[in-house]
Amino acid sequence: MSNTADHQHHGRGESRPAFEGTPANALPLTASEDRQFATLAHFGGILGFIPSLLIFLIFKDRGPFTAQESKEALNFTLPPTILALVAWLLSLVPEIGGIFAVLNALIWVTITILSVNAGIQVNRGRPYRYALNLRLIR
Repeated sequence: MSNTADHQHHGRGESRPAFEGTPANALPLTASEDRQFATLAHFGGILGFIPSLLIFLIFKDRGPFTAQESKEALNFTLPPTILALVAWLLSLVPEIGGIFAVLNALIWVTITILSVNAGIQVNRGRPYRYALNLRLIR
């Protein structure tokens, strides 16, 4: 049996599928949205590098402020997140684990304080540069 809902005939013998996709052209961010996602990229540092990575990948071509600030946040949060994960793994080792547990906590507290400070500045519309940042991603 032929399902006529799958194809509709449009003049001159053309047929179209019942569902047609649309191009995925995302609109540029408004100035307010640009500042909002740039701010979230920095505040996301509380959770490590993943939020800034996602914001950078999804929105970098849609807003210049978001592209700039999410890259800065990603560059800042990537190395200490990796260090914190290594410290967490080493905290599981008997006899030396306590030292690495404290080191892990200090890393997260530092990331949190610096990310919140940066997020506040960016939310005010001011670009932010971390004093200690490797800037691995250009």
